[in-house]
Amino acid sequence: MSGVSRRSVLGYSGSAAAGAVLASAGTAQAEEKSGAAAAQNAQAAEGSQSAVAFEPGTQFSGRVQHSSGYAELSMTFSVRHEERSGQQEVTPADIAEALNDLAAKRGWPSITFYGTPPKARLN
Repeated sequence: MSGVSRRSVLGYSGSAAAGAVLASAGTAQAEEKSGAAAAQNAQAAEGSQSAVAFEPGTQFSGRVQHSSGYAELSMTFSVRHEERSGQQEVTPADIAEALNDLAAKRGWPSITFYGTPPKARLN
């Protein structure tokens, strides 16, 4: 809509209709820009969370409430390797995934684990 001048729109239609067309185009462009900004912010937040490097032995914990509202599950773990190779490495993300698989088999929702220190999201 930005390629159409207000004068040309007014020339082809009544002033009320032209105003409505121009107003709706401005709103649509503003919504597109705010939607794109929100998507970029979400991607930046994801990138910053996955970029956290946890020290060996970091303690990870998470808890979740059952959908019934009466039960809560809390888990804590840490991982430390003395000597490792790429194939033998067990990462905190591997453990978090395995624990979530186990919890899901028992009817629990997915648990988000946080490492301390730093207080940062693992999964």
